[in-house]
Amino acid sequence: MACPVQFLCRGLRTVGLVLLYYVFSIGITFYNKWLMKGFHYPLFMTLVHLTIIFCLSALTRQAVQWWTGKPRVTLRWKEYLRKVAPTAIATALDIGLSNWSFLFITISLYTMTKSSAVLFILFFSLVFKLEEPNPFLILVVLLISCGLFMFTFESTQFNLEGFILVLLASFIGGIRWTLTQVLTQKAELGLQNPIDAMYHLQPLMFLGLFPLFLFNEGLSLSTSEKLFRVTELSPLLYSLFTLSIGGSLAFGLGFSEFLLVSRTSSLTLSISGIFKEVCTLLLATFLMGDKMSMLNWLGFAVCLCGISLHVGLKTYYSKNKGPSLRQLKSKSPELELPLLQRNGDENKDSATDECDDEEEEEITLH
Repeated sequence: MACPVQFLCRGLRTVGLVLLYYVFSIGITFYNKWLMKGFHYPLFMTLVHLTIIFCLSALTRQAVQWWTGKPRVTLRWKEYLRKVAPTAIATALDIGLSNWSFLFITISLYTMTKSSAVLFILFFSLVFKLEEPNPFLILVVLLISCGLFMFTFESTQFNLEGFILVLLASFIGGIRWTLTQVLTQKAELGLQNPIDAMYHLQPLMFLGLFPLFLFNEGLSLSTSEKLFRVTELSPLLYSLFTLSIGGSLAFGLGFSEFLLVSRTSSLTLSISGIFKEVCTLLLATFLMGDKMSMLNWLGFAVCLCGISLHVGLKTYYSKNKGPSLRQLKSKSPELELPLLQRNGDENKDSATDECDDEEEEEITLH
């Protein structure tokens, strides 16, 4: 009787974590799009989000340190600037340009174009030798590229400026996730925990995005009645409140992604991401009024086939040759994940549970 109960509990836990990930991921996409309709300062919004994420990460680190009695990792300035700065700048530009594109394009076009990030992640993974060359990758590239072309072909709501912004964000996103993988693989840095990683990344992300904000939005924001030239207090409080909600959603998204990967597997996150794209497009069609032709839907299906093939290939080769992108195991107890440890560090009841836990430790970035 124990096995069916354990299987049911594991299934319910997985469904719950997937739904939590969907709430934050889909929620922040629609929320940012809605906010951009009345607040036309996406880079400033991103800076506020980064500040909120940093504050929440710092508070969480202090709470964990008080609970466990173990000091949290803090990098020295030399390591911080040399090893974290490239990842932080790439991440800031990816998020900033993505939010900027919401001023011009629909959620459906944004979602579809963002899916092309898989192409750039593959490219930079090959450059950094994190991914083994494979002839099937050519098919993956062709499927995703053809799907993107079919989706944007004769689209009635196509906007070139927004498309270029989100495509550039996808390109930088490929650099971002590759550098993030390299960063988290360095066990000596101790940034395997998402809270520690977010805490160290946010300040440099803020500094990296701030010059672009000054150039593009600084003057117009300083003369805007949304913030600095308000005549009443209530509009200012409303703007700050709506921006803080987005920052909280961004923090929840980063943590829910890691929860899903660490308590299930990277394959679960990858498959969940595919269905998340479908849910996002359906919601954009019914809630936001996005118009999609049959050719657009067919292009989306072709693109999903390419992404699914990529996920399947990674799963196959990870089981037969060992994972190509693999999280290094921590050799110090200080590098473990205290936020995710099970109560009392329970002993494993069977060989099946041991295999499952070993699989959960292998974290690959989608």
